[in-house]
Amino acid sequence: MTSNYKYKKKLIEVAIPLEAINAASVREKSIRHGHPSTLHLWWARRPLAACRAVLFAQLVDDPSGYADKLLDDPKIRKQAEADLVVRLKAWRDRKVDAQGNVPETPEPTLEDCAADIERRRLFEIIEELVIWENSTNEEVLERARAEIRRSCGGELPPIYDPFSGGGSIPLEAQRLGLPAYGSDLNPVAVMIGKAMIEIPPKFKDMPPTHPGIKDRSFYRNAEGLAEDVKYYGEWMREKAWERIGHLYPKADLSKEYGGGKATVIAWIWARTVPSPDPAFSDVQVPIASSFLLSLKAGKEAWVEPIVDRQAKTITYLIRQKGTKAEIANAKDGTKAGRGANFRCIMSDTAITPKHITSAGKAGRMGQTLIAIVAEGKGGRAYLAPSAQHEVVALSAKPIWKPEQKQPENPRWFSPPAYGMETFGDLFTDRQLVALNTFSDLVHEARAQIEADALTAGHLPDLTPLRDGGKGAKAYAEAVSVYLAFGLSKAADYHSSITTWHSSREIIRNTFGRQALPMTWDFSEANFFSTSTGHWKNCVEWGVKTLGALVTGGLGTEVQSDAQTVEYPNQTVISTDPPYYDNIGYADLSDFFFCWMKPAIRPVYPDLFGVLATPKTEELVATPYRHGGKDAAEAFFLDGMRKAIANMAMQSSDLFPTTIYYAFKQSEIDQEGISSTGWATFLQAVVEAGYAVVGTWPLRTEMANRMIASGTNALANSVVLVCRKKEATAEVITRAEFIRALKRELPPAIAELQAANIAPADMPQSAIGPGMGVFSRYKAVLESDDSPMSVKAALQLINRELDEYLGGIQGEFDGDTRFGITWFEQHGMAKGDYGAADNLARARGISVESVKHAGIIESAAGKVRILARDELDDDWKPESDGHLTVWECLQHLVRKHEKDGISHDTAVLLKKVGTKAEAVKDLAYCLYDISANKRKDAKEATAYNALIADWTELTRQAAAIHDTSGDRQIRLDI
Repeated sequence: MTSNYKYKKKLIEVAIPLEAINAASVREKSIRHGHPSTLHLWWARRPLAACRAVLFAQLVDDPSGYADKLLDDPKIRKQAEADLVVRLKAWRDRKVDAQGNVPETPEPTLEDCAADIERRRLFEIIEELVIWENSTNEEVLERARAEIRRSCGGELPPIYDPFSGGGSIPLEAQRLGLPAYGSDLNPVAVMIGKAMIEIPPKFKDMPPTHPGIKDRSFYRNAEGLAEDVKYYGEWMREKAWERIGHLYPKADLSKEYGGGKATVIAWIWARTVPSPDPAFSDVQVPIASSFLLSLKAGKEAWVEPIVDRQAKTITYLIRQKGTKAEIANAKDGTKAGRGANFRCIMSDTAITPKHITSAGKAGRMGQTLIAIVAEGKGGRAYLAPSAQHEVVALSAKPIWKPEQKQPENPRWFSPPAYGMETFGDLFTDRQLVALNTFSDLVHEARAQIEADALTAGHLPDLTPLRDGGKGAKAYAEAVSVYLAFGLSKAADYHSSITTWHSSREIIRNTFGRQALPMTWDFSEANFFSTSTGHWKNCVEWGVKTLGALVTGGLGTEVQSDAQTVEYPNQTVISTDPPYYDNIGYADLSDFFFCWMKPAIRPVYPDLFGVLATPKTEELVATPYRHGGKDAAEAFFLDGMRKAIANMAMQSSDLFPTTIYYAFKQSEIDQEGISSTGWATFLQAVVEAGYAVVGTWPLRTEMANRMIASGTNALANSVVLVCRKKEATAEVITRAEFIRALKRELPPAIAELQAANIAPADMPQSAIGPGMGVFSRYKAVLESDDSPMSVKAALQLINRELDEYLGGIQGEFDGDTRFGITWFEQHGMAKGDYGAADNLARARGISVESVKHAGIIESAAGKVRILARDELDDDWKPESDGHLTVWECLQHLVRKHEKDGISHDTAVLLKKVGTKAEAVKDLAYCLYDISANKRKDAKEATAYNALIADWTELTRQAAAIHDTSGDRQIRLDI
């Protein structure tokens, strides 16, 4: 714990422009060239835009702390005075809730208005800062740096991420001009961090050293280093071709492709097992998930196996432009159901998972070439397999392969069940020969680079890179690190787990997801082509990243356990720790470690002097490693508590700590916001001595990864904002905690709604103020005097949120309140007129009134809510003599579903006029009913999508001018 201290509240503790951050984070997932994530694969990286924004808001003062000084500016005072008039009117016009209570919101002041004006200015800086194209814009970056310096008194604090993983947070700290530190237990993660924040600044603004460089006056940041990586990568390719080029023969194009020779892009193989039919037990038959090669319209292609049962042979032809039925048949390959269930194309008997497992473990699983993909004239050329090509491929004899065993954990690793036990077993012999060749060439390149660097005038300093060297030796080692990263990326594209993507006509890399699955048909890429997976491309991904890095001050990345790491003085912590049991980082990263180790060990012997990545101390709740689920959870909680307590003990009192947490979709679907992993993680945070003062939901995935922003899904990441708990924290009872929630949560939720937090994100956002109440106390005692768990607190917070959203009903007209209750009870189905009459009378209206309002249909003794497609197409709010909030919302949702953010949607919002805020409240209310009570995801999505776009629609509506006379409305463009 810590003694009492005074601190300035930071922006992230009050408000951030969440929509802009989320939009930039989602968009960033589609950025490839030059993005640091392409330097080396790491799982579940946080988007750079989010990290950049969070760090800025974590360090910059919230204007509420200096609002009085802002009023010294005449322009701000004048605007604040105008804003105050509007806000005071709204405050005095507050409506009672369903229980007859007036919301306990403080009276707005001039200082509040001034702070909001300044906050908007800071938001504009963040909104510019998160745009990908501005990540190297020095003008934008310097504006952000200036704000940070101003809030930090000119003395910039060090930023430390003790779970640095893919390195996003230290990299963005460095970009913002801050001293950047990262550490991780995993040597692969440490190398990624070193390659991004530690190595490039050592050689900042230096020209390249390779022979024959072009005249250029100036090299910025790591551009010279990048150019050398590219040059020596090409040098390695030439040397490799001399040694193993014969293993990659050209293909003979068929007549339909114009004939001649062509470079192969990929060889397509199917795994084989002995036929389960005793009559054909000596025949190896294919087990292929698909025979499709291309699904491009007009260029469809697939493999057709030709079976000769008498000769006991199978040959493979290439078919093109067939019927839909033929293509559909090819899509399933030899599959006969889900999982490892296939059919024998020789005998038509079932090939069961047990049969495949037995064959694999007995060493009787083979492979057969079923197609060749070549570089055709104007597109891909799909060719029948060649006996010569198969013989060449199988002639390769590797001298070494990784012997590290894969873990026996089928959740993340499927191949061991089929006899592929080591990481080396994941590669074909030809792939192993090639990877070994390029690995050897990394060492040869290192020696060549050092000689060229000395010739170019580098200091003949023998101090190695790991000891801070900057001479020829250290420079050669630096370049070789990025060449080894190219080797690592090549391993991702050159294993027998990769498959052919028939829709895009490219190779899927090994890690299409956070696991190593078993694949039955696989693609073997050509290192020497100019298409997917070729060597130059593997190197140039890193070259583009290096060339785009903004190398600020020196960065430091070390290997350390977060539970015991020693932090620099006055450290500010922002971190992205492991998430319960989501990802097996150590187990998965051994795939890369086994290739990094021989290539980089001479440069960093301490990092790569071990057999495999550390597993015992890794903070992941992995049941197979800890003897069951309960023991794994206990291990995770204890370790995370120690790691976070270490943060709380050593970090600066002057700044909040930010901690990312990522949900997995199944966790959300099955358990909701109080899921085991989330509650366990929060329990560790609270027990470590932190009070949670804010939670910000981040949407970081593209629509093809999970349901996107504007739909009925929880955000997939949350940033926790934490402050050290006061030493004088009290102990309170459950009843006192509930009273505090009822007092403090409603105004906090109202502020979140005012900021247009999407309804789907409201449960996560409400956790911030809710946990702020819970975690500021030393303990909350249950009736039996036992301390309340975080899970129990989360459930109470959710209950209060539900009550608040239900209480919004009191602020609507009687017809709308009827519609809410009827919808909650019946949805869109019919109900008895008698029940509707009783419900209407209780609200001081009649069923005929609700019908007249255009909300329901009443006929033959039955009542039902009108669907949106039944609403009057000619409805106009300005001419409706019986206007209700319900109608306004449903017409607005219908327009938004049809047109999205458009001129017409904004016009309609403008016409709704003074009912706009009530319309938004109703959208929250109906979302809650649809998602949580009716379980109607489609209906919930409609309301959530409208709120997600509310800010932009409001902005457009505000720009629309209502002309007098004919009352025509136009958009002022």
